[in-house]
Amino acid sequence: QVQLVESGGGLVQAGGSLRLSCAASGSIFNFNVMGWYRQAPGKQRELVAIIRSGGGTNYADSVKGRFTISRDNARNTVYLQMTSLRPEDTAVYYCRYMANVDTWGQGTQVTVSS
Repeated sequence: QVQLVESGGGLVQAGGSLRLSCAASGSIFNFNVMGWYRQAPGKQRELVAIIRSGGGTNYADSVKGRFTISRDNARNTVYLQMTSLRPEDTAVYYCRYMANVDTWGQGTQVTVSS
């Protein structure tokens, strides 16, 4: 079993920054793919960014150039550095583990005020 715990969410002003963390524990396999997703009220959950074990990344067009996903394999932790935040970035952000089991964290709230 894999457990994911997100942290780092909060309330920020437009143009500000936040750094989200996702700590994974349990049966972590090598070469896994990790992702950040978000879901706003009344909206579908959408992909924000993914990172592969080798470091390759993909980003949604809406966050490209503003968000950076990274990982610390020694600590089984994935990060999402968010800059130039906009009100439309307001959502619950979820960490996802993609390997033998599709596992989601509980989510962390990000609210961007205008």
